[in-house]
Amino acid sequence: MTEEEPHYVGHKKRLKERFLKGGLESLNDYESIELILSLAILRKDVKPLAKKLLEKFGSFASVLDASPDELIKIKGMGQSAVSALKLVRESTVKYLQEKSRGRCVVSSPSALIDYCRAAMKGLKDEEFRVIFLNSKNEIIEDESLCKGTIDQTTVYPRKVIERALHHGAASMIFVHNHPSGHTDPSGADKELTRILKDAAHSIQVKVHDHLIIGEKGHYSFAEEGCL
Repeated sequence: MTEEEPHYVGHKKRLKERFLKGGLESLNDYESIELILSLAILRKDVKPLAKKLLEKFGSFASVLDASPDELIKIKGMGQSAVSALKLVRESTVKYLQEKSRGRCVVSSPSALIDYCRAAMKGLKDEEFRVIFLNSKNEIIEDESLCKGTIDQTTVYPRKVIERALHHGAASMIFVHNHPSGHTDPSGADKELTRILKDAAHSIQVKVHDHLIIGEKGHYSFAEEGCL
């Protein structure tokens, strides 16, 4: 006589079947987290842990954005479970990054904005990135050049120009985040944009845009006619 399978075995199987048929849209947020955790925690019912994570961090996205140090403090979370959640988060960023490569990101910027929002979402401090483009406006490289406090980021124009020359860039797009969530540019943002644009002009490199990424949206200097 065989032992009866634990109830969660059948539940996990049904969860996977629902996902394969309908994607994450067919699952509740806690079920999506549960599915990820089940890849790392095989012999345990992970529904209570998934609900605990959702209650603690508030949303599916916030669970993925949580740092390893924050996640490991939750009872039931081991390194394998933390790694599974961070793998999903970083895979999303890498997917969007590679999807935006090889495209003319100036004429079709949606993939680039999706990538920037994914890469910078959840950051506690400001980060300044430069996206270097070739003559076809395709991405050569994306570099995080400066990280600062929640109030300001110190950006050195000389460093930006050195990296542009290093990559042989024909143009650039500047990107930084506002951890506060608000996307309106400050006076310092406007002044920085002017200084960097003038510096780039001196080496015949065009600046296509300066994007400010917030929690729920973005601000484009180019779209607003401020570049």
